[in-house]
Amino acid sequence: MGGMAPAPDSSQREAARNLEIMKRLREVEEEILARAPEHDLEPSLERIQAVMELADDPQRHYPVIHLTGTNGKTTTARVIESVLREMGLKTGRFTSPHLHTMLERIAIGGRNIEAEKFLAAYDDVSPLIEMVDAKSAAEGGPRMTYFEVLVAVAFAAFADAPVDVAIVEVGMGGSWDATNVADGVVSVITPIAIDHQHFLGDTETDIALEKSGIIKADGITISALQQDPAVAAILRDRAAEVGAQIAVEGDQFGIEGGDVAVGGQALSVRGLAATYEDLFLPFHGAHMAQNATLAIAAVEAFVGGGEQPLDLEVLKAGLAAATSPGRLEVVRRSPTVLVDAAHNPAGAIALRDGLNQAFTFTKLVGVIAILKDKDATEMLEILEPVLDEVIVTRTTSPRAMRPQDLAEIAKGVFGEHRVTLVEDLPDALDRAAGIADEGGVGGGVLATGSVITAAEVRMLLGVTDS
Repeated sequence: MGGMAPAPDSSQREAARNLEIMKRLREVEEEILARAPEHDLEPSLERIQAVMELADDPQRHYPVIHLTGTNGKTTTARVIESVLREMGLKTGRFTSPHLHTMLERIAIGGRNIEAEKFLAAYDDVSPLIEMVDAKSAAEGGPRMTYFEVLVAVAFAAFADAPVDVAIVEVGMGGSWDATNVADGVVSVITPIAIDHQHFLGDTETDIALEKSGIIKADGITISALQQDPAVAAILRDRAAEVGAQIAVEGDQFGIEGGDVAVGGQALSVRGLAATYEDLFLPFHGAHMAQNATLAIAAVEAFVGGGEQPLDLEVLKAGLAAATSPGRLEVVRRSPTVLVDAAHNPAGAIALRDGLNQAFTFTKLVGVIAILKDKDATEMLEILEPVLDEVIVTRTTSPRAMRPQDLAEIAKGVFGEHRVTLVEDLPDALDRAAGIADEGGVGGGVLATGSVITAAEVRMLLGVTDS
C-alpha cells in the first residue's frame, strides 16, 4: 500500500491562499472596471449617500482632511499623511488615479491596502451597492460608477481598520464629487486652473465654485495662493457662508526661503503657528515646495487648530520620509530617465519650472504621450524650451491620442527636425535613450503627458513601488 500523501506545509498553504486572493482580486477589479469610468461621472451624490447610509456612514467614524484643486493634490495628501504618521497617528489615504494597481488608491498606515482587506471592505459594501443600483435602475437612473464604488470601499476600509484620520483627495471637482459625502474638519485647496472643462466649466471661477463645495461648517480651510483674485474671493465667500475659517498662502502661511539640495530641496516654511527652518524635502521643483507648505499648514490646522507649533524633529522626519511616485521622479540613471504625470497646462508649467530649478541636462529628449481630451498644443508649447527633441508615441490607454495626430501638433511647435514618431512606447523609450546617450553623461529622457505615460514607463524600467 502506498503511504499517505504528505500534508501540505504551511508555505504551500500560504501560497495557495495567496493565489486564491489574487484570483478573487482580479475578478473584483473586473467587476469594478465594468462600471462607468471615472471620466464619465454622474454629477449627483444621491447614490453614494444611499450606500453610506446603509453602511452606517463609515465616513463619520473618523476625522477627514479633504483635498481638492487642479494639480498637486496627491503629493500634498502624501506629505500630510507622512507627517501625521510620524506623530504616531494611524492614517488612511485615498488618492487617484493610480499608477499600477487599484490598491494604491487606498492606503492604511502609509502602505497600499492589502488585497485581503480590500476584498473584505468590498464584500461589506457590495450588497448595498447592488441595492442602490437596483433602485436607480428602477427609476431609469445609472448604476454607481467605478469611482463611487472605490469611495465606498475606501470609507468602509478606513472604518474597519480603524484609522485615526483619513486624508481624502477628490476625484474631480468638489461639491458633487463622491468623496464629498465626508465632511472635512480641514479642507485643503491646491492651485485651481483649467482642466476637465466638460465637467467643471470653462473658467477658473466656474471650477472654483465647484471645488469650494468641500469647505464645510466649523472646519478650517487651507488654500494655496490662487492666481486669479476672483477664485480667491469665491473660496473666501464660501468659507464665510458656511462658517469656516480660511488661511491663505502668502497671508497666514507661506514659503520663507528655499534652495536646491542633493536629492530634493531645503526649505524654510512659515506655518500657521510657527516658522520651521532647515527642512529637507525629497522632491524637486517650486510646486513641490508649495505642496509641502500646504501640507504643513493642514497638519497644524488638524492637530492644534493652527495654534500649536509642530515638533520640529517630527516634522523633519515626516517630510524626509514622504514619497510621490511619478512626480518629477528619477527612475533610472545613465542615461537619467525622469517620469512626470503632468497632463494639463498647469502641470506642464510646474514640470518645466522644476526641471529648470533642479536639473542641468546637456541634451533632454521628451517621450510624449497625451490623452485625446487634453490640450496637447499648449502642453507642448510650455515644454518646448526645455526639450531638445521629442519622441511622440502612445500608451496602451484607449483614450490615448493617435501618435500621428500628436506628431502633427508637435511638428508645429518644435519644427519637423526635432520630432520623431514611434508608435510603441517601449520602442520610443529605447529610441529616446539612444539619442540622450549622444549627449554624453549629461543626456536625459523625460517621459510625460499623462499619469498613464508615467506609469507605463516606470513599469518598463522595472519600477512598480508606489
